[in-house]
Amino acid sequence: MRFSINIPNFGDFADPRNVATAATAAEQAGWDGLFVWDHVLHRRHQGRPFGDPWMLLTAAALATSRIRLGPLLTPVPRYRPQQLARQVATLDHLSGGRVIFAAGLGGPVEDEYRSFGDGAEPRVLAERLDEGLQLLGRFWSGEPVNHHGRHYEVRDVALLPATVQRPGPPVWIGGFWPRRAPMRRAARWDGAVPLFESARHGHVPDVTEVRELVGYVREQRTAGAERPFEFVLGGATPPNTAKARDVVGPLHDVGATWWDERQVQTGPDLDRLLPVLRRIEAGPPVL
Repeated sequence: MRFSINIPNFGDFADPRNVATAATAAEQAGWDGLFVWDHVLHRRHQGRPFGDPWMLLTAAALATSRIRLGPLLTPVPRYRPQQLARQVATLDHLSGGRVIFAAGLGGPVEDEYRSFGDGAEPRVLAERLDEGLQLLGRFWSGEPVNHHGRHYEVRDVALLPATVQRPGPPVWIGGFWPRRAPMRRAARWDGAVPLFESARHGHVPDVTEVRELVGYVREQRTAGAERPFEFVLGGATPPNTAKARDVVGPLHDVGATWWDERQVQTGPDLDRLLPVLRRIEAGPPVL
């Protein structure tokens, strides 16, 4: 099992220097990854400064040499695919092939889409997500792309350089369980990052629900099933490694392959550097 730190892109972490500090500490303390939120607007946290996630991840990449890095997660329908492909490929080169790309619809949809005059009908966003993901994979190859789809058009374009990782960075898909559609989408890619209606951000999911989710996704796996597939669970664990093991161990036993350490979203320490650093320096759980 591997372990990551999850931080927002606002508050103290709007400053790329603070993200670099957190990333350096995570690498030194033995964590395997650092992931950053990708919000342009989240009204619950209005009044805080926000940083661009790609600039934050650039700072993290320059400060580290081992840990995996990426957004968790990027709302693909909010971007133009060609712009997003360039950003991911550039970060993959800068980091020496350490990017993991987690994607989804994003949210809150009212904040992230309608606040800027964009449509937010779930069916349309899902179509844009699927079509955008397919385009990203083709752009990352460096090969010429011609595409005429429902939402995007590309005319004989090759975006170079291709990503360091081939055929591209691992793609993880996020979504709420027990909704089936996001997990069917995840099964077509490289990993599932579920949130749970019964355990919101920072809260540990129920083992029974995790077992059901893992079983469902495994049933859906067909194309590309030979590639490694990750089940990424998250929540807040105690800094005491033995107590943290008691939380994470049962989830590992039912199929979780990554544990993503997250501050509770409603807590006062969510976006403050020093409390997060204390948790990072205590190290990941030891199974």
